Amino acid sequence: MKMKMRFAGVIFAALCALPSAAQITGDDIGWVQVEAQPTLSAAQNAIRGYATNLEDVNGFYMGSGWYVITLGPYSREDAENIRRELRRNGMIPNDAFIADGTRYGQQFWPIGAGSAATVQDIPSNLSLAPAQDAEPEAVVEEAPVIEEAAAEVATAIEEPEAPDETLREAQASEAALSRDEKKELQMMLQWAGFYSAAIDGSFGRGTRSSMSDWQAANGFEVTGVLTTRQRAELARQFNAVLEGMDLTLVRDDAAGIEIKIPSGVVEFEEYEPPFAKYKSKDDVGARVVLISQPGDQDRFAGLFEILQTLEIIPVDGPRSRGKDSFEIEGIGEDIHSYTYATLENNEIKGFSLIWPNGDDERRIRVLEEMKASFTRIEGTLDPAVAALDEDQSIDLISGLAVRQPKISYSGFFVDQAGTVLTTLAAVDACERITIQKDHDADVVHRDDALGLAVLKSRDPLAPMGIAQFQGAVPRLQSDVAVAGFSYGGVLPTPTLTFGKLADMRGLGGEEELKRLDIKAEQGDAGGPVFDNGGAVLGMLTPWTQEGKVLPPEVGFAVDAEAIIASLGNAGIRLTITDTMTYMPPETLTNAASDMTVLVSCW
Repeated sequence: MKMKMRFAGVIFAALCALPSAAQITGDDIGWVQVEAQPTLSAAQNAIRGYATNLEDVNGFYMGSGWYVITLGPYSREDAENIRRELRRNGMIPNDAFIADGTRYGQQFWPIGAGSAATVQDIPSNLSLAPAQDAEPEAVVEEAPVIEEAAAEVATAIEEPEAPDETLREAQASEAALSRDEKKELQMMLQWAGFYSAAIDGSFGRGTRSSMSDWQAANGFEVTGVLTTRQRAELARQFNAVLEGMDLTLVRDDAAGIEIKIPSGVVEFEEYEPPFAKYKSKDDVGARVVLISQPGDQDRFAGLFEILQTLEIIPVDGPRSRGKDSFEIEGIGEDIHSYTYATLENNEIKGFSLIWPNGDDERRIRVLEEMKASFTRIEGTLDPAVAALDEDQSIDLISGLAVRQPKISYSGFFVDQAGTVLTTLAAVDACERITIQKDHDADVVHRDDALGLAVLKSRDPLAPMGIAQFQGAVPRLQSDVAVAGFSYGGVLPTPTLTFGKLADMRGLGGEEELKRLDIKAEQGDAGGPVFDNGGAVLGMLTPWTQEGKVLPPEVGFAVDAEAIIASLGNAGIRLTITDTMTYMPPETLTNAASDMTVLVSCW
């Protein structure tokens, strides 16, 4: 076979003195290992470049996720001569080495090839590219005199390559390493599978042995001391698994956290206090969650418990909690997650890494980088809408089991004094009524005909938003939305469900009801029904009638006009508008969160 290389001024024919393929035994076979890539696609891209200029190019899977690019096979002597010549002329990397091929597995290049076992002769014609300032010489296909060509090749091959460090130089460069750099070197050798002793920065017999084993496995002269170039190659191998992760140091001033994020596979999604969420942006399926909120020991303990109820933390796996920190590892069928948080100066901060199960090598490396870079800076996420920890932490102090509410519905603020309107179903037969689970409340007005109940907290509340009731007549089939705690407080903030205004009356012609075309949940009952401008058209009411089951998309709202009249008779002043405007869904969602509350019956 001929190698497609151009050597300026050096033209030679086949070297008759070299041993033929038939004379070479298995121990004499040598491959020029050019480079290795951590993915098949990267290896295929690289190998095409080599195949353009070189012959005898092969690609093999080597195990542990690595794909190697090689030339050969040749006799070991031929392989060494070819490696030196190609390295000297810059056509393959300087760290290319000779391998025996025993670790090579499935061949992926050339496409359709089987196991390449036939030893190739050394290429018969080599022609180098001209020197930078030299005139190009003609390329001759065949040399007229084999002996002369062979003599020229022998002279070229004997020219020394750029040397690596001598043993003494390697020892001197190693001595200049700091203790942390030596620990890092031990850690990389451990990762590569050659070192199993303590990471202590002390290069004893175990470290020297691991260095020798690594040198032998990678085709370097075995000395037990890594040269600067070899240390760089070990680091390249160590970091290759992180290719595509694009670990980026992110400073999140809103959360008060600085940390490395694998920005190659995740991107920022949203703030949902106490979380800053990063979603997956490719097929890796990774996610990151930053945790940030004010808190004391009680809230910290509660957060530890409630986090374990989330889907991102599977139930199996080790977990531990100390006074000021906790760790939770969740190992499930599909995901493997790790969560860490600390309490300092009444601020709770931490993070979760959620990774697909089975990809441990990358997960562990990314997690190490995140843990090492995690830094607390000033600030926490605004806790105003952080219902999750507010609702749950008190229930979980010291791990005590507490009573859960019999049922939970929704309600909403109707004035700045913190008065809450809800459905009568939320307060019937209750020993205790709470708003947002933390605030005990009393019924100050009820309207059995309309199914309304008005609550007042026993401690002062300062609502972030209140309802503006729509005084104008809405259009049929106009857009509406219901805000409510659809799942009884499982989610930390209210859910917005969109639908249509189907009729101005109930099914029986009731003037005080409006019929909706909307798929609401039971927990939404008592929540406000908005028009598309953010004004409240009414309150969602539960519909129960013995012997009748309605389609799931049918809902009913107590009309705003009836609510205004009922609460007016109780001396409660409401805000009324007749403006018909449009409010974007994002703005409507924020407005709904500000005024909608969880009402629980105990």
